Amino acid sequence: MVNALSFLLLLFAASIFFPEASSITPSQPHLLKSFKIKPNQTNARSCTYTVTIKTSCSSTSYTRDQVSLAFGDAYGYEVYAARLDDPHSRTFERCSTDTFQIRGPCTYQICYLYLLRVGSDGWKPDNVKIYGPNAKGVTFYYNFFLPNGVWFGFNHCNRKSVSAIM
Repeated sequence: MVNALSFLLLLFAASIFFPEASSITPSQPHLLKSFKIKPNQTNARSCTYTVTIKTSCSSTSYTRDQVSLAFGDAYGYEVYAARLDDPHSRTFERCSTDTFQIRGPCTYQICYLYLLRVGSDGWKPDNVKIYGPNAKGVTFYYNFFLPNGVWFGFNHCNRKSVSAIM
């Protein structure tokens, strides 16, 4: 009984001192037909982000499709990369990991990510990891073939209170 109580107290203390893992809770990505890229945020400070995209081992062997990405925080700061693909450099091959340096406005904790694929080859990302200067690294788990011509991804911004992000 004492050991069980001690264990529960330890779990409670761990949840206070280590509040949230760096991964977004796995859930199904969704279509977002009404997603609009925000105009340039010229007044915002500029930051560099490292984005690592792992292509699933069950994806097509390679893709010539155009791949774009947008991510941001609960305050409306958004980073947009119009084209990440480059068929000549073997980007997004099956079982590969590609890393990109992307500049954009500085964000707080990143809570949404959408990918856009345009083309006929098909592509299945496994996960996308984003590291920035003002926020913990975050991982979004896809493991779905992206539909063609629509933004597809995650929005976990409404799951947190604004005070929890700061």
